[in-house]
Amino acid sequence: MIDSHAHVWRLGENGCAWPTPDLKPIHRDFVVDDLRVVANAAGVNGVILVQSQASLADTEWLLRLASDRLIAAVVGWIDFAAPDASSSIRALAQAKVLRGLRPMVQDLESDWYDAPELGAAFATMSELNLVLDALVRPKHLPSLRRLAERYPQLGIVIDHGAKPDFDDLGGWGEEISAVARLPNVTCKLSGLLTELPQSAPPQAIKPAFDILWNCFGSERLIWGSDWPVLTLVAEYNAWLTQVQELVPAEHHTAVFDGNARRVYGVAA
Repeated sequence: MIDSHAHVWRLGENGCAWPTPDLKPIHRDFVVDDLRVVANAAGVNGVILVQSQASLADTEWLLRLASDRLIAAVVGWIDFAAPDASSSIRALAQAKVLRGLRPMVQDLESDWYDAPELGAAFATMSELNLVLDALVRPKHLPSLRRLAERYPQLGIVIDHGAKPDFDDLGGWGEEISAVARLPNVTCKLSGLLTELPQSAPPQAIKPAFDILWNCFGSERLIWGSDWPVLTLVAEYNAWLTQVQELVPAEHHTAVFDGNARRVYGVAA
């Protein structure tokens, strides 16, 4: 079983500037050995480490950690707007465990993906068969859709279902449905619990899950924990069990293992 989305960090090291002290439960070091404990207890034997800092130092650290057998792949970070973005991508891609890159778009302008100066980076990723992880909110989905149309060979994975607003699932659902029509776009079943209103029970994610299931189906959904951010609202195994109960049993192999391996190019 593959966890497609987990983080590690050491406060004040490797470019780590987040989480900040106000997030007290996760304002401490989380390392691979901590991740191994919760992953192995849940029957997960492979994890994709995803960058958590807008820092090349963070990505280089994750690549060094990837010698650990638990780590199946790394999704890193570069400055997509930098003049040398293309050469930076090629240099990082020398590490074969690097299978994707993630610009942190969630707090940027809604049309960020349309910027012409980003084209060289996207073209290089497409050439090298690297996945673009899309850390976005609903407002970014039209721009992301246009990107997917411009680069049909670029594999795109939407993180956390694009962080739906549970008070406006209709608007989010329309946009997620439009981008899901493009075959190069996949979506992670991750991060949904942390988007719920504070008083809502975990089961309140079901309407959003149903929309994602109808849009992407069993072959383009990938489970991820978003650990340790997840621990702000739930335990690792509880989230895994919740999604296993939502996904029909006959599709568990795809959603919890095979799709991640196929999309990120991770060997069995």
